[in-house]
Amino acid sequence: MLEPLVLDARHVSRSFVKPSGAKLSVLDDVSLTLNKAEIVGLLGRSGCGKSTLLRIVAGLMAPSSGEVEYRGARVSGPAEGIAMVFQTFALFPWLTVLQNVEVGLEALGLPETERRKRALAAIDLIGLDGFESAYPRELSGGMRQRVGFARAIVVHPSVLLMDEPFSALDVLTAETLRTDFLDLWSEGQLPISSVLMVTHNIEEAVLMCDRILIFSSNPGRIASEIVVSLPHPRNRLDPRFRALVDDIYTGMTAKTPARGNARELFPGTGISMALPRVSTNLLSGMMEAVAGEPYKGRADMPPLAATLQMEINDIFPIAEVLQLLRFAELAEGDITLTDIGKRFAGAALDERKRLFALHLLTYVPLAGHIRRILDERPSHQAPFERFKEELEDTMSAELAEQTLRAIISWSRYAEVFSYDENTHSFNLENPA
Repeated sequence: MLEPLVLDARHVSRSFVKPSGAKLSVLDDVSLTLNKAEIVGLLGRSGCGKSTLLRIVAGLMAPSSGEVEYRGARVSGPAEGIAMVFQTFALFPWLTVLQNVEVGLEALGLPETERRKRALAAIDLIGLDGFESAYPRELSGGMRQRVGFARAIVVHPSVLLMDEPFSALDVLTAETLRTDFLDLWSEGQLPISSVLMVTHNIEEAVLMCDRILIFSSNPGRIASEIVVSLPHPRNRLDPRFRALVDDIYTGMTAKTPARGNARELFPGTGISMALPRVSTNLLSGMMEAVAGEPYKGRADMPPLAATLQMEINDIFPIAEVLQLLRFAELAEGDITLTDIGKRFAGAALDERKRLFALHLLTYVPLAGHIRRILDERPSHQAPFERFKEELEDTMSAELAEQTLRAIISWSRYAEVFSYDENTHSFNLENPA
């Protein structure tokens, strides 16, 4: 039997106006529900609007269109009964653990004795008994995040929103805190009825969530929904767990048609293609790893990510840049080196640079565009701002900066053109 509906977001969109006056869409027509007694995960890569949606649900940001209802009432500001745990610890450094946890209760106007009683109970529940008088600077990262959890649950919220709450922690600390949270949740010890969490970690989503909403990017949309029916506690080595992780990887690397039969790897087309900043060392290292044992040119993404100790935000951009450059292909959750990718992996440095330069100019339109401008100008120079302003017609200033910095890094490696940080200009060192 389906539990009662706690949260209902309908056709939520959010856009921002850039300095040029153009509209930048971050979220587009997103609808979701959250029922009592369930954990729902928002899974996707950085920049797909997950955190923006969470802030809209929390009442910290208004949608451009659409609406969010909490227990039947429209959310138009911070709602009593909704609390949030952030990625960064966001503690007041001048307050003790106890005082940090009491902050939310002060806002509710509770008397001092009640505040102290509830704060101490939350601190004890979350595993920080004995640290009430400590200051944040005296605590480890994991302990500080526990304070963040205690501060959120002390107000006895119905809905707990979590924005990548474990991503700022080291692997072992994150695993411990995640396990402790799930134990408390499964035992019914947490004073909350539902959880909506943002993550970019596929295994974390499968480990914790009852449902997973997978987001696509630019603008953010819900691409698919996955129901996780595995019983708690879940075992990462369970074949059903591994199969579900594989299925999600497959879905997130599926080919998406753009115009005609072409695949749109990154948002935009032509020189307006937004690019991630991925170093050539990572690109070369990925090709070497896939070319070697035990993969021999083809690797399943989940075990490859585990071997390289990478998460989704780390491994996907590398793999997709390799596909953009035609050094690899992504399909059904696997990365397969092309013949030229295998050749690159086994080549000496000069041959690697030659191959990279050829593919960069052939398959990355912005690199070819900059090179043509430099070739045509008598000075063989062009300012950074000239291209940044051109990109800002179709993307945010931040994304334009990121895209150009990616091009600078790749072009320096391939010796296609140079960039002078002092004059902020592109140039040809040895024009033809």
